[in-house]
Amino acid sequence: MIAAIGAMLRAAERRMIILVDGFIMTACALAACQLTPGVKDFMIFAHCGDESGHRRMLDFMGAKPLLNLGLRLGEGTGALCAYPIVDSAVRMINEMNNFQNANITKYF
Repeated sequence: MIAAIGAMLRAAERRMIILVDGFIMTACALAACQLTPGVKDFMIFAHCGDESGHRRMLDFMGAKPLLNLGLRLGEGTGALCAYPIVDSAVRMINEMNNFQNANITKYF
């Protein structure tokens, strides 16, 4: 857990996105946020697991997970499910055309 907390702190320091998955990583995220509150700005919470403590930690941090699938599998399954959503959002921001580039002069 110490290594995960350190990795989260370093990722935030480097301005990287942190995809937080599951009960254990949420506990690490909570610890990282207690040490350095600005770390949360770099976190995306993949899902809310089926453990009651997971929901309580997310609520305590004011975190809104992308998914609520009742997972309790471990091995990063929530992050695997959430990653395509994050990837799609990034692609839309970076690649979506705008009216000027598409030569659209009127809306109707």
